[in-house]
Order: sequence, then structure tokens, then C-alpha cells
Amino acid sequence: MNIRLEQPADYREVENLTREAFWNVYRPGCLEHYVLHRYRDDPAFIPELDFVMEENGRLIGHIMFSKAEIALVGGGVLPSWTFGPISIHPDFKRKGYGLKLLNHALEKARAIGVGFLCMEGNIAFYGHAGFDLASKLKIHYHDEPPEAEVPYFLARELIPGYLHGLEGTYRPPKGYFVANENPEDFAAYEATFPAKEKAFLPGQLPHFCKTCGHPLSCEADCSIDAAGHTDFDHCKSCR
Repeated sequence: MNIRLEQPADYREVENLTREAFWNVYRPGCLEHYVLHRYRDDPAFIPELDFVMEENGRLIGHIMFSKAEIALVGGGVLPSWTFGPISIHPDFKRKGYGLKLLNHALEKARAIGVGFLCMEGNIAFYGHAGFDLASKLKIHYHDEPPEAEVPYFLARELIPGYLHGLEGTYRPPKGYFVANENPEDFAAYEATFPAKEKAFLPGQLPHFCKTCGHPLSCEADCSIDAAGHTDFDHCKSCR
């Protein structure tokens, strides 16, 4: 096993890896590969923490980090950081590779002064890397009331005492929303990959019509596009 910095020659392979790793996991299809594709040019991207993992010469994993912010109670902003997407090829999932890649990246992050990380994820996995509910550190999720205990919003102080007991609300990087803000460019980029079947699967995040906000939970809720295919982003009433 080898972990090294990503190189430009890796970009397309890493984006395909990310697509394979996230396809139909959180939503029908995925958008994480497009976020990565656009993010390398974002000022918040941290190239020193952009790692790939190889096994027997095969690229099997990737992780990237980003700058973020905590809007403090009473005013002011505290620099913060986040990471993701973190991708492991489906053939190598549940074999310990993801935790090895994450722990390696966290050590490198601490070494360059990353003091505090917030992220969205499953505590059953990320708890093994020292993450806990962000609410326990008085850091709130941007889309929920301050008093909410958000089970998937996690945090960790990489440098003990970095927060100094401060309270605030996490501001995610704007670059994470690039697919929603540029749907036509995303669609054109997605068309450069081999076709894959989208599906609603158990365990996905709630999915809503992008026009009216109506919940979409199965193909019967969705509209049909001009080519006769299911439009997983819009309900029947909006197309």
C-alpha cells in the first residue's frame, strides 16, 4: 500500500474512482466527482492535503481537504477546515483502507497547522478516527437550529485547545455546492463518463424536486425527460 499526493496525471482516474465510490450511495447517481473536478481550482482547496492511495500499483482511494469557517457567537470568524469527498473503490471497501487513508491525511493536516475539522458523515466510521458530534464542542450545523444535535455533523480538534471554548456555526465551503449552481455544466461533464443506472436505494439522504421541493422517494415520483428517461431531479408536476 502506498499513499502519495495526487498528480495532474491522476485527475481523470481519481474522478472516475470517486464516481464509482459514491454512485447511488447518498442519492440516485452522484455529484462528488464533479465537485472534485471543479474544486482543484478553488481558493479553498489545499493541494498539500490531496492524497491518493495505491495498492499493487492500482489507484484505490482518494481524499482532499478544504478551508472553511466558523462564524462565532458574538461576532468574528474562526478559521476551520473540512475534508471530502473521501473515496475508496468499491472492490476495496470495508477492508480498512478508508481509515488508513484518513488517519494518514489527518497526521499530515496536523503537521501543517490544521487545528479543527468539521464534516458530515457516519459517526460509526469516523468515530474510529477521533470524531464526535460537533454539538459537544458547541459548533452548530449551518442548516439546523443551534440547539439541534445533528447526528451526522461531526468534528475533531486536531490541535488540542484550538477552539478555546468558543461557540459558533460552521460555514461549509461554497465550492461544495458547485453542481447545484451549474446543472448544465454538470450534465455535460457527467456525459463524458460511461452511462450508469441511477436508482433510489435504502439509506440515501432525502431527495427533493429541484423546482418545487416536493420529496422524491421512488421513480414513480419523478418526471420523464425528453429522451424518455427518468428525471431524478424533478417531480411529475414540474416537467
